[in-house]
Amino acid sequence: MSAARLTGTKYGCGSGGCGACTVMLSRYDPLSARVLHCSANACLLPVVSLHGAAVVTVEGIGSTKTKLHPVQERIAKAHGSQCGFCTPGMVMSMYTLLRNQPQPSLEDIREALTGNLCRCTGYRPIVDGFKTFCGCCQNGESGKNCCGGGPSTLCNGSSDLFHMNGVLPLDPSQDLIFPPELMLMLQKGGGGRLCFQGNRVKWFSPADLSDLLELRAAHPNAPLVVGNTNVGPNMMFKGDVHPLIISPGSVMELHTVSWGKKVPSGAVCLHRLSLHPLYWQFSVAVASYKLTHKLPFSPFAGGTREVPLNEKFFAGFGRTHLRADEVLLSLHIPRSQPWEFVSAFRQAQRREFAFSIVNAGMKVVFKEGTDTVQSLSIFYGGMGPTLLRVKRTCEGLVGMSWNEGLLEEACRLLAEEVALPPTAHGGKTEFRSILSLSFFFKFYMQVVQELREKNEVPQGHQTFQVYLLTILHPSHIQMVSEIQSSKDPVGRPRVHIAAFQQATGEAKYYDDLPAVSGELFVFMVTSTRAHAKIISMDFSEALRVPGAVTFLSARDVPGQNRRLWFNNTEELFAEEEVCCVGQIIGAVVAESREQAKRAAERVRVTYDDLSPVFFTIEVRARILLTVHTSGEASDREHFETPLICGEMYMGGQEHFYMETQGLIAVPRGEDGEMDLYVATQHTPDLEVVGHTLGVDSNKITCHVKRLGGGFGGKVMKIASLSAIAATAAYKTGRAVRCVLDRGDDMLITSGRHPFLGKYKVGFMNDGTILAADITYYSNGGSTLDESSFIMEKALLHMDNGYKIPNLRGHGLVCKTHLPSYTAFRGFGGPQGLTIIESNVDLPAHQVRAVNMYSEEESYTHHRQPFCPRDMVRCWDECLEKSDYSSRRLAVQHFNATNRWRKRGICAVPLKFGIGFSKGFYNQGAALVNIYKDGSVLVSHGGTEMGQGINTKAVQIASRILGVPMSSIHIKETCTGNVPNAAPSAASFGTDAVGMAVKDACEKLMKRLEPVMKAYPKWTWSQWIVEAYCQKISLSATGFFMGPHTSVDWEKSEGAAYYYFTFGACCSEVEIDCLTGDHKNIRTDIVMDVGKSLNPALDVGQVEGGFVQGLGLYTIEELQFSPDGALRTRGPNQYKIPALCDIPPQLNVHLLADSQNPNAIYSSKGIGEPPVFFGCTLFFAIKEAIAAARRESGLNGRFALSSPATVEKIRMACVDRFTEMVCFTSKPGSFTPWAINV
Repeated sequence: MSAARLTGTKYGCGSGGCGACTVMLSRYDPLSARVLHCSANACLLPVVSLHGAAVVTVEGIGSTKTKLHPVQERIAKAHGSQCGFCTPGMVMSMYTLLRNQPQPSLEDIREALTGNLCRCTGYRPIVDGFKTFCGCCQNGESGKNCCGGGPSTLCNGSSDLFHMNGVLPLDPSQDLIFPPELMLMLQKGGGGRLCFQGNRVKWFSPADLSDLLELRAAHPNAPLVVGNTNVGPNMMFKGDVHPLIISPGSVMELHTVSWGKKVPSGAVCLHRLSLHPLYWQFSVAVASYKLTHKLPFSPFAGGTREVPLNEKFFAGFGRTHLRADEVLLSLHIPRSQPWEFVSAFRQAQRREFAFSIVNAGMKVVFKEGTDTVQSLSIFYGGMGPTLLRVKRTCEGLVGMSWNEGLLEEACRLLAEEVALPPTAHGGKTEFRSILSLSFFFKFYMQVVQELREKNEVPQGHQTFQVYLLTILHPSHIQMVSEIQSSKDPVGRPRVHIAAFQQATGEAKYYDDLPAVSGELFVFMVTSTRAHAKIISMDFSEALRVPGAVTFLSARDVPGQNRRLWFNNTEELFAEEEVCCVGQIIGAVVAESREQAKRAAERVRVTYDDLSPVFFTIEVRARILLTVHTSGEASDREHFETPLICGEMYMGGQEHFYMETQGLIAVPRGEDGEMDLYVATQHTPDLEVVGHTLGVDSNKITCHVKRLGGGFGGKVMKIASLSAIAATAAYKTGRAVRCVLDRGDDMLITSGRHPFLGKYKVGFMNDGTILAADITYYSNGGSTLDESSFIMEKALLHMDNGYKIPNLRGHGLVCKTHLPSYTAFRGFGGPQGLTIIESNVDLPAHQVRAVNMYSEEESYTHHRQPFCPRDMVRCWDECLEKSDYSSRRLAVQHFNATNRWRKRGICAVPLKFGIGFSKGFYNQGAALVNIYKDGSVLVSHGGTEMGQGINTKAVQIASRILGVPMSSIHIKETCTGNVPNAAPSAASFGTDAVGMAVKDACEKLMKRLEPVMKAYPKWTWSQWIVEAYCQKISLSATGFFMGPHTSVDWEKSEGAAYYYFTFGACCSEVEIDCLTGDHKNIRTDIVMDVGKSLNPALDVGQVEGGFVQGLGLYTIEELQFSPDGALRTRGPNQYKIPALCDIPPQLNVHLLADSQNPNAIYSSKGIGEPPVFFGCTLFFAIKEAIAAARRESGLNGRFALSSPATVEKIRMACVDRFTEMVCFTSKPGSFTPWAINV
């Protein structure tokens, strides 16, 4: 793709787990004589596998230079593109769906987007744009029952975020045709064997079945690849070597499916059978021993054989008992019979697009007319290295009646037969064992219900739970004043200025830039030990790899090998000692990224392990920093009232920005000058490059066009990577590109800090909190990074919106031997807020209301004055709009009538500080140039990463200059134009940049005022020409000096923030008490954004932040091995929210009539606060668990750590099945799969 300059297809993970690289693959099928279209992950498709296929990328369907495709137009106009990195993949998935089904349903759209991840938008605007293609509202013809549910929400109305007026209609006749030459070639057929020879791999594509068998006999160890997508990633990431690969995709005998009167049969290659593991188990249970396989021997042996598909067929993980020279020819699946009951179950970390933790297929056959078991088949996946059939259990239940006695006996036998040792691969052993019992109980209850309802069971009855996507409710936005000019864009939901370029793939990110002549690639060599002394590094073997150029280490740094950060130092390359797995100790430079990676794998490092080694938050961990804040008092007397004592743990979180970190360093060959094209949120922080090279910062120019997501993760770590790449460029004299693989990005850069909060709270009988004493422990990792500031923010938010007369907090940052945790959206705020919310006992909504700040002039616990009026308004409106009271009663009724499903509902308020507590960062700068043709170029110090800072800057400039937004352009962020900028962080970017742009534009208008008064009827262009002729400067800098903010930690007081953003959120969830699965039902958010500069962008930030919080509190779980290595290093192991996780009802309301005199045009920062709202799901889950525990007679408080994963939910729902599974091994007597950090 890059060689063809088709950069719209993005590389996000390399393992098919994110969908950023989605393309449409079209093939002509001679059997059906038609063209078949499917979406595919380009990262998993070898080019040599595409012989005879047509590939369409996002550039092929539309362009801003020619004509947009309706899919591209609608996702952009619906505000479905923020950072834009995932947008081309979304577009191609939807485009492929429309090629196959021009009038899809909402469920079709949901299914088409299952494999596409987005970290920015929260998915709602993407669905809003794409659902306009549904048959009911195709081409803008929406009716009263649009999309099958109520009035259309997208047609007309000034308050809509977008409307369908004037959109391009979908015209299938304009779609690209399948290349005729390919169709003719395939129609003729008869092509011979194809062979492709690469540097390390030979690829064969056999012509027919006999040719396949001949190749198989000659190369019995060669993998068959038709799908079989593990082969590529394993070669890329695990170092697997396959000198020869066979791809039987063109063998027509393996493409047929036929249906008989009794038996449907399909001829299909084993490696082409792209069924989810759940369906594998289902098939085994259905057919039992009746399934057959025809296995042709090689032509030399002749004949076929049939084998049953049972547990003996599978030899191990990914292995079968097929002989080396055999090929699977056909698979026969029998129909179900009367009195035969079949069902399948699975539980995964995420509802869809995730490997099962455990799955099962079960079948029972009864003696006709009775409930006596004639035969029983139970198979489990995820309970061992291969398929597990519980033979002893099944045989023991034959002949028994299907009743409680059988259930008890089955659970007893299963508990014995499926018990996992605590050291089992994958961990979660107790949970997996309990799931095996829960699945059987579900099967038991389903069969009981079927037997009660009818005498015979319909053929092939299945129980699959499918949650259809309903219409996501539109967000309610503010309306601009009626007296505001229609030409004034401020306050209007303008589309992101780069949305159309992002939807067409024209938007460029750092790795999309064409290669510089002679460009090299650098790949990091990282530590494999958590704490050790480096004895030696041998890179001789690495430099023998073809294409390898040089090896870098600390001795190659011409300047300083250390970066200084607030009096704390951090090494670029580890010199003598490593302090975590993943620490950079060297780097290999080569001609290509593949060669650099291959060479880096051959670097040999000798270590001498050191002690001690700490990974977890514990008392004996070394303390890097201690800060504390306190209220007026916290005497013992305040804790003689009723007390709540406890603790809560919050796990970390990976940024998982769609675009991994990296840059291009280009030496200019003169006077030490160097240009960096980099993905960073803080351009001046790259002054570390100057220190590393030993040159002044004025010779290092940093260019940032846009980021494919940042979330705080591209502030600190990118500076070190930039210094290393610059060192490589300095040493070689050539441009050097650095692009981290997803796994290395997750390993090296780390993410959100894990927190442990221990609390003691005293309260009155009415719920009024009298005193609270909280101690926060954070896992800082191996270096300080920004951990101290993050802890400060946690402490400054420990009160949330509650007035607690006596409040004391301590913060301790613990040094551990893990990669250093760093900034993440919210910056400690969510952790500080969540701990205080966990103190609020039931009935939670009443306690929150009683303790909320209410005085017109209130003071925080750090004595900063503020007015809580809008916070209280948000709270009241949220309870009203969510219909909280009646829904709470409905939840109680649901819980009273359902034993194994429970619901919970939770509402929380929010007070979130905006700006940097370090006052010197509260500044912004801009440069505005007006050209003689009247066009305007704006430069500023912020970086565009999807939040819309450029769009809002253009709106502000448009208002002041009185020119249309189309006449204003922002090229890039560049330190040559605006130096010394503050980070784009702390929800303060638009405040700082907007005021600076406003200042610059006002200066220009003041200069132009005499000309405009002299010639009032002239146009803008004429005024500019006249000003030029009068030698009036048409260039101006703008600067914003924000307020001084600081905290005196000795006195525990100070104005820490510029102002506060308020909000409230209410969420309802439903849990499956037997599996731990949960469903997010509905979320209502009321957000105070002041007077929004752009409601569409602000609503997008609210929704995107909430969904990121959804992941933080319910899904995203980082796992570390006992030796400190990160296990979750990609989308296959680490799950962020997908479309299936979004509440079907997601309502966002912007608070009306809100004022904020402190910020640009009375707006408010909004990027970080909504992340905290994910906790409403967590506490709603906890409430549902409490309801389940009460059914088991457990009424007391219980601990639940975040995230509330399926494992934690199930383990907390104590019942008779959890009591049947108990491990006798004591902690410390075995090595666990993963550890808590």
